[in-house]
Amino acid sequence: MVSTQGSEASPAPGFPAQVARLRGHDLSYVDTGSGSTLLFIHGLLGSHDNWTHLVDRLDNTHRVVIPDLFGHGASAKPVGDYSLGSHAAILRDLIDHLGIAKVVLVGHSLGGGIAMQFCYLFPERVEALVLVASGGLGRTVSPLLRSATLPGAELVLPVIASSWVRERVETVGKAVRGLGWRPSTDVSAAWKGFTSLSDGESRRAFLATTRGVIDPGGQTVSARGQLVSAERLRTLVIWGTRDRMIPVGHARRAHEVFPNAQVVLFEDAGHFPHLDQPDRFASALEEFLHH
Repeated sequence: MVSTQGSEASPAPGFPAQVARLRGHDLSYVDTGSGSTLLFIHGLLGSHDNWTHLVDRLDNTHRVVIPDLFGHGASAKPVGDYSLGSHAAILRDLIDHLGIAKVVLVGHSLGGGIAMQFCYLFPERVEALVLVASGGLGRTVSPLLRSATLPGAELVLPVIASSWVRERVETVGKAVRGLGWRPSTDVSAAWKGFTSLSDGESRRAFLATTRGVIDPGGQTVSARGQLVSAERLRTLVIWGTRDRMIPVGHARRAHEVFPNAQVVLFEDAGHFPHLDQPDRFASALEEFLHH
């Protein structure tokens, strides 16, 4: 896989991205604001774009750091380890690079699993934890993601992610939107992530990341019984009641890991409650941070 070159990355709207050279590869990130640090961690096939709409609301009172994980967005996509532990270690390296002692972790989906792994490996660096439709709290996960772990996915994915297929799907989408159909936030976010798989480096990173946490039967990594200091960790759990990627029942299981967690359910939101209901999400986060 090819690392990004130079010292610049594609900018987030209104928030120029910076690049840190970590372990020989370029990691793209947004860093803005001042105060205690919020470290946002996107999910599988995501990027900093999933969070930047919240920056204006938060960076007046907090420092906001939003990386593109390795294998995602404008960051490098090296051949190597894409396990939760590896991602967590890179995020530790990033905050070391930025001179940040402790962070509030905000992790969505896969990013929630990475955040919990970060808590396990580096508990002294964590002020609080926010899990958003997080992985790592149960076995169930969408069949779409389970299919990526099946034999032969390496051969199928280049075909369905090809420009020929994508152009035709987009043509159909434009036609049905003309008839009044509007895609849900989940569909729009998933499609944007899927289109990032047009190159071989991204596909390889996607498969390696997915297979590190999922098998054909579901999620393979669980936080239960792993975080011995979980009772003392201030934790907020946010979930959409219409999440079809990771069911909302996992939100209730969060208390098995974090007995004192605050659980907030967003009615009618899907797997991306921070995109479905951004104002409510920002308010819930601010209330938790200032409590």
